[in-house]
Amino acid sequence: MKRIAIITGASSGIGKEFFHSVCAREDKPEEIWVIARNAEKLNALRKSTEIPLRVFSLDLSAKEAVQTLENALAEETPQIQYLICASGFGRFCGVEDDERETLENMVDLNCRSIVGLTRACAPYLIKGGLVILIASVAAFQPIPYIATYAASKAFVLSYGRALNKELKKTRGARCLCVCPFWTKTAFFDRALTEQTVVKKYAVMYEPKQIVKRAWKDAKKKNRDVSIYGTYARGQALLVKLLPHRLVMWVWMKQQGLK
Repeated sequence: MKRIAIITGASSGIGKEFFHSVCAREDKPEEIWVIARNAEKLNALRKSTEIPLRVFSLDLSAKEAVQTLENALAEETPQIQYLICASGFGRFCGVEDDERETLENMVDLNCRSIVGLTRACAPYLIKGGLVILIASVAAFQPIPYIATYAASKAFVLSYGRALNKELKKTRGARCLCVCPFWTKTAFFDRALTEQTVVKKYAVMYEPKQIVKRAWKDAKKKNRDVSIYGTYARGQALLVKLLPHRLVMWVWMKQQGLK
């Protein structure tokens, strides 16, 4: 059975950076399964690696998408070395200013697909295997005008930390939740709308910084959360200590909404 890595959201941003980092690892897999909506961008990844790729052009917010992957796993019965879930999106506007379908789609992609993917892949994880879920520093607090996104990432963080305990016991594998702060990716292409009121970013990081820190934290067997940057780690700590009512007040003031 061949050892594989599965990477969602591999066509851009943090997912693409994880793809390149997996290709460069000493313990690189024998094959990489890449998943995103844009098949052209996924196929373009072949130029950057000699590792065989299997391309899945899927919209993971659709219920049938995970079934497609599950069928492929059942057919090939590979050994999963890495499962990296980097698909997701957010919106920077009020709940009433967005379409109901868009908000529901966000929850489907950011939450439901994560559950489906990890459940489908868990039986194939090897001992020492690693699941990486992309959460967010937003997961630690309620955030007005990014309400649905922040809540969805809170789900990912809680789910991933609990899954880590289960995988250690049942598979000898682990789960690491990566919580980026503001990061320079195509995320903003979809997040920004005409109704956007979130326009001030305290600091902006690069995907490479997030990914490098994640692999460093993955070496620590008791680590289940990875946060890059002094500012980001400081905020994550503060919002645990301060009342969320105060945290939201500060956020609104920062954005000029109060």
